[in-house]
Amino acid sequence: MGQWGYERQHDALDVDDEAEAEQRDALEGVRDWVDDHVDRWRPVLPDLDPDVEGSVTRMQFLTDRLRRFAERALAELGLSREEHETLHVLVSGGGRVGITRLATDLGTAPAELTERLEALARRGFLTLPGADATADAADAEGRPAEGRGGEVGLTDEGRAMWRRAVEASGAEERRLLSALDWYEQQLLATLLRRVVLKAEGYGED
Repeated sequence: MGQWGYERQHDALDVDDEAEAEQRDALEGVRDWVDDHVDRWRPVLPDLDPDVEGSVTRMQFLTDRLRRFAERALAELGLSREEHETLHVLVSGGGRVGITRLATDLGTAPAELTERLEALARRGFLTLPGADATADAADAEGRPAEGRGGEVGLTDEGRAMWRRAVEASGAEERRLLSALDWYEQQLLATLLRRVVLKAEGYGED
């Protein structure tokens, strides 16, 4: 399929060069450790589908690799996964999110967020609402505050830290997917979408 994907893109779109063609040809027939894994289990499980087992095992391996790479990148930046998720929700919320919504999006109780938010605030990554906010208070734009919760604000430093973490993880994702040409990446995305829709029960009664 890899060589077919290359020929489809190279002939129709004319974007690959000969060096890339030679590299793809060299990979044809090369085995990975998953091939050995499948060969080892097929005699034990005669009904084992080698294509399904190979695909699922490779997806699990890549998912685990990306997860570990992301955790290592966060550790190098001095962020925990929970802290990065908090910054991520703030970014997606436009930079200001109420504590109740923040807790809901993170799947945790508001009280459990206190220590994490205070730690991020001390590093200058976010601002905490005033402790004297009341349930019937309103902000500068006339929106009611969330009682003592109020809104948590993302600072420029927090947004920059979030972007550094995202770019670190994205670099590894792009490196791995660079093994595929443009057409193959599009095809992979389409095929995985179909699998996800199946998992979600799309089109089933």
